[in-house]
Amino acid sequence: MYLKNKRVLVLGLGVSGLSTVKALHSLGAHIVVSDKKTEEELVSFFQDIGEIYLEKHLATDNIDLEEVDLIVKSPGIPPSNPILFKANSRNIEIITDIELAYRISKTENIVAITGTNGKTTTTALVAEIFKEANYKTHVSGNIGVGILWDMINSDKDDFFIVEASSFQLENTIHFKPKVSLITNISPDHLDWHGSINNYIEAKKKIFINQDQGDFTVLNYEDEKLREMGKDINSNLIWFSSSRILDRGVYKNENNIVINDGKDEKAVIPCNELKLPGKHNLENVLGGVAIAWVMGVELEYIRRVLKRFQGVEHRIEFVRNINGRSFYNDSKGTNPDSTTRAIEAIEEPIILIAGGYDKGVEFDGLIASFRGKVKGLILLGQTKNKIREAALRSEFENIHLVESMEEAVNLSYKLALGGDNILLSPACASWGMYKDFEERGIDFKRLVHDLEVK
Repeated sequence: MYLKNKRVLVLGLGVSGLSTVKALHSLGAHIVVSDKKTEEELVSFFQDIGEIYLEKHLATDNIDLEEVDLIVKSPGIPPSNPILFKANSRNIEIITDIELAYRISKTENIVAITGTNGKTTTTALVAEIFKEANYKTHVSGNIGVGILWDMINSDKDDFFIVEASSFQLENTIHFKPKVSLITNISPDHLDWHGSINNYIEAKKKIFINQDQGDFTVLNYEDEKLREMGKDINSNLIWFSSSRILDRGVYKNENNIVINDGKDEKAVIPCNELKLPGKHNLENVLGGVAIAWVMGVELEYIRRVLKRFQGVEHRIEFVRNINGRSFYNDSKGTNPDSTTRAIEAIEEPIILIAGGYDKGVEFDGLIASFRGKVKGLILLGQTKNKIREAALRSEFENIHLVESMEEAVNLSYKLALGGDNILLSPACASWGMYKDFEERGIDFKRLVHDLEVK
């Protein structure tokens, strides 16, 4: 993509913004930046970019777009943003970093992973498998590292394992990975997308441009994905945790197996996996399917599966205090994710939940308790909304708190020996923390600082 001397607006200066600015500078673009924060609040960003010249428009929506050729926006900025609204009225192209990365890519070895839940774990697992197989592997996207600077500095034989959020996919146009995977679909980010249908359409963009030279991997046990399978133009590979497939990757008795349509090959016994829960089995199955279609030898896959223990902030064991075990699942940012965490943890459970309201309902989450959850501690913007859902289901052991510190202290007091205390908020962290990582780190700090007799 030719960008020399083109006027490009980078909207939002977070992790992806830093990578984008550096890449655009390398491509010779005239860079304009905008962020709702002030220059003082962005001091570390400007230190990181060094001597790169930027035209700055900070803490304002009043930007002249007359000569802007392209906008590369931070994924989380919603379509309702006034700058984007003005850009759309002027027919200025708006994309995210993964779209621009695809356009300038030297390599065809792009694996893209999305889904409501499990995408970070699956992305991390797949990356470990490719590294084990001695491929030069870049891990980027929604997993916390901007893709563009890595793409600028990559070669045609490099592999990119990309975690793609619905926000990132929303503004893709030509993006076409070699392999795409969708782990599952459940309501999430409805405040941003406006409806479940819009959310699903954004997710579908991960495979919409793929053809018969590509692969799409889907979870057969997800009804929405089975329906989505009708729209696939690439080689469709199913995986299943519950049934034997004519072709694909699935659990057969106690083994993970690959079936190429003719023969079954055993990969590993399920009891050798280090990851707990059915949802993690599904993540593994999807990851194995990606490695298989990309030609990775089974021995490399097996080695990684035997040692891989997941990612930070996803059902992460923190500490046992007097028989009370604490688990950090701060990455549980929607009800379905928290439901999966509850399924994976042994009862009895004291659940700490609540946070930013993304417009989803919580009745299904409460229904998943099924006697496993004995107590519910709620904080954040959604605490009363979750409380009302719990009361509708006649669950009454509910405690409202104002801070994470209060939640951790109370959870220990309510727990008995043998209880599991699970932070799995079912909500985003915004309003209390900048992101789920900061929330999880604070929870772990508070647990480690607990002073008990």
